[in-house]
Amino acid sequence: MVYSILINLASRRLTLFREGKIVRSYPVGIGKMLTPTPTGTYTIVTKNPNPGGPFGVMWLGLSIPHYGIHGTNNPASVGQIVSHGCIRMYNRDVLELANLVPIGTPVIIR
Repeated sequence: MVYSILINLASRRLTLFREGKIVRSYPVGIGKMLTPTPTGTYTIVTKNPNPGGPFGVMWLGLSIPHYGIHGTNNPASVGQIVSHGCIRMYNRDVLELANLVPIGTPVIIR
C-alpha cells in the first residue's frame, strides 16, 4: 500500500492518504511565529519509539534535519501554534500513524 501524509498548517490537521484516499485525519500542533514549521515535501526517514521528554511516545524524523512528527508530554499543545517547528500529535495518534506508515512515506507540509 502506498501512503502519503499532508499537513495543512492553516487548519492544523495531518491527513493520511492510502493510494490517494483519505484514511485518517488528526489534529496537530505546529511551529510558532519565531520557529515556524517548514513547508515543502519531505519523507519519513526514522522511527524512534520513546524518545523521551517533550517528544512523547514516538518520533518520526523527517528528511529535513531536526524536524519531525512526534507525540507530546503536553496534550494541551495539540491544535496550537506552539512548537519549535515540529508537528505535535496526541501520543495515541502518533502511535497509530507510526504503525501504519513505513519509512520513506512522503510528507507534504503546506
